[in-house]
Amino acid sequence: MNRLEGKVALITGASRGIGGAIARRFAAEGAAVVLVASRLGQHGKLMGTLEDTAAQIEAAGGRAAALACDLSDASARSNLLARARDCFGAVDILVNNAAGAVMKLPSQVSAQERSWMYEMNLNAPIDLAQQALPEMRERGCGWILNITSASARQPAVPYRDSQIAAHVIAAYGATKAALDRYTQGLAHEVAADGIFINAMAPTSIVLTEGADYVRDIARKNPDMAEPVEMMAEAALELCSGRHVGAVVLSRDLVHSVGGTVWSLDGATVLGDAFLAADLESKN
Repeated sequence: MNRLEGKVALITGASRGIGGAIARRFAAEGAAVVLVASRLGQHGKLMGTLEDTAAQIEAAGGRAAALACDLSDASARSNLLARARDCFGAVDILVNNAAGAVMKLPSQVSAQERSWMYEMNLNAPIDLAQQALPEMRERGCGWILNITSASARQPAVPYRDSQIAAHVIAAYGATKAALDRYTQGLAHEVAADGIFINAMAPTSIVLTEGADYVRDIARKNPDMAEPVEMMAEAALELCSGRHVGAVVLSRDLVHSVGGTVWSLDGATVLGDAFLAADLESKN
């Protein structure tokens, strides 16, 4: 316990889902967490609130602050690390989790839609990393984790779900493939400075609140689902260990280090890398 005591972590896309889970797990390990998200999703729908996630962490005895930022806007994100510093001090850990997708056939994705995805999924993580690096270099210590996707690679035939599902994820996957490559190059550049940069994707479908269509796919293919706690545990390993330029899957990483999966509050051991997802849970 307390693997992140004294550390400050900034986590994007942290109002709910994977980002919210990582924030809760890091707070349970002693980190002060700065939660970042836009207050509304791409289509104006409520995506959970930063304040609710912060309140949940504080109620459990942790420290949290909430910052709203449209990460697809270069000017809006240009001072985000400085804003985060005003909350708890310099950022030791940066988790680039926020992402956006336009689900269309690759022959139909417009230039505007492609540009938005690359801005959100590639340029934003790079910009935030470049903002964080100077202070990390000065301290000789830091961690950056980019959340990527297995969709960076073309799925094997026959497709597990459907042909259309495999095709409409391609443009989004291309942005994550670019992020994977950039992560590796940046990681090897700064490793000598004591900064550890890696990328991690879910091994399979992650069940989070509100993702009913994902839950329907998982019910048809239970082995494709993983609990969100798996992602949080793997993120903790990559943001406290000394991994350099890894592009890994969550279950694979937990298994490779002989890891234990804990509840997000750090109070209960749930299992190991073979932990199954609860297909009916809404949390």
